[in-house]
Parts: sequence; C-alpha cells; structure tokens
Amino acid sequence: MATIRETLRRAARQLEAAGVPDAAADAALLLSHVTGEAPLSLRADAGRPLSAETLAAFDALLARRAAREPLQYITGEAPFMGLMLRAEPGVLIPRFDTETLCEQALARLQTGQRALDVCTGSGALTIALASQAPGARVSAGDISETALALARKNAARCGVSVDFRLGDLFAPFQGETFHLILSNPPYIPTPELAGLQPEVRFEPALALDGGPDGLAFYRRIIRQAPASLEEGGWLLLEIGSSQAEAVRKMMAAQYEEIAVYTDLNGLDRAVAGRKKHGLCT
Repeated sequence: MATIRETLRRAARQLEAAGVPDAAADAALLLSHVTGEAPLSLRADAGRPLSAETLAAFDALLARRAAREPLQYITGEAPFMGLMLRAEPGVLIPRFDTETLCEQALARLQTGQRALDVCTGSGALTIALASQAPGARVSAGDISETALALARKNAARCGVSVDFRLGDLFAPFQGETFHLILSNPPYIPTPELAGLQPEVRFEPALALDGGPDGLAFYRRIIRQAPASLEEGGWLLLEIGSSQAEAVRKMMAAQYEEIAVYTDLNGLDRAVAGRKKHGLCT
C-alpha cells in the first residue's frame, strides 16, 4: 500500500504534467483535505501507508485538480482576511489581491458608519468589514442569486450580520446613503476571457466580464455612486493592474483625494476617492 510520501510524489508529478502551478503544494492540500490532517503533519509522518479508501478519495480529487478545476472549488474553502469562507462553483473565488481593497476600506470606516459593497459575490469584502469593524453597519448587493445565497452562508459561518439584497448595483439601495462604497466589479476585457488561466475559466463570466475594454462597470459605479454617498464619503474600487490611470481619470470630475494602492506583488490593485464637497447629485 502506498505511503504518504509516495502518494504525494506521484500526485505532484501528475499535476505538474497537467500544467498546474504549485503542484506539490496543491497535492499536499488535497491530501490534507481528505485526511483532515495538516500538511506539515502528513509530511512528518511521510512513511505511513494510506488506506485504500483514502487513496480512492484522494485520487478522485486529484483528477479534478489535474483537469484544472480550482483548488478552492474542490475543497470548498478559501481564506480571506483571516477568515475561512465557503467557495462554491458559480461564484467568484476570494483572492488575496482583494485584501488591499479591504484594508483601505477598514482604514476609512468607523463605528456607526454605513458601508455598501456592490458586486459582493461570495460576500468576502463585506463580511471582513463586519468582522473587523463590528460597530459599522454593512450592506451588500449582487445581481446573482447564486452569489447572494453563498454570501449569506458565509456571513452565518463567520457569525456576522450583513444586509444582503438582490439587484443591479445601487438599485436595491435607492434613497439610502453610505459613508463608504466599495466594489470588486468585473474588470476583464471581454476579448481576454478566452485566454485566461484554465482555473479562472471555471469561474462565472458574470463576475469576470468587464465589457470590451474592461471598464464598463467602473463607468457605471463611478457615475452612480455619488447619489448613494454622504457628504465626504469614500468610493473604493479594485482594479486590474493596468487600469489605474483610466479609473483615476473617470473619478476626477466627482471625487477628490484620489489615490492608488498596490497589492503585495507591487501591482496597482485599488483606487480610492472622496466625494467632492458640495457635489450635486
């Protein structure tokens, strides 16, 4: 019967042949998911043989990963801002890059203030806000019923209260104002969708497709947000790494104190701007 060491080596070779990045790490995470043991514990006991049942369950997941299905969909989990969220097909997977946007939102949100997350997807951003700024009041919307169902599961899993509503951008929140609005909208240009990494193509096009130039949602959000922002309120947006200047220019007429923030890889990842004083909406 194969040992942990032999199984992980075989799995890493299989994933490498399939072009999977970080093949050895993914193999260890899959075996950890099957056994319920931490990867380091498995490596420390690498000579232990695995049961036939464990190997069968592991090989079934390995085949899915070799087909380039995202690891997070296979394990059903994705980390974000110290939380472990559910990840399910049909909803965008939370990414570490988005933590840049969340950190900037937290820096601007105080007790008692209201925040709105549009295009919430899995709810990662708004749940992190509710968790780390417990005195704030947070709302979130999405046009996808599938996404909102998962976001509600994640909020319950993390023990936080979020006002989730179904609808397109600001439509479910007409007549309400917020201190802060944030969004990680679809921003991949439509012509680039077919060339994305195979794992990304498993994710819903609804959450990825930003129109012909990738900027369609920024135009709508930047134009509409002031009506839902209180005086001096903030708009924060995740961006693609090449979109900072275009988004900054769009914001210039209605916002001030515009700033661009980089992610851990040094790439432009978020833009923030404050609603101009006295702006007519």
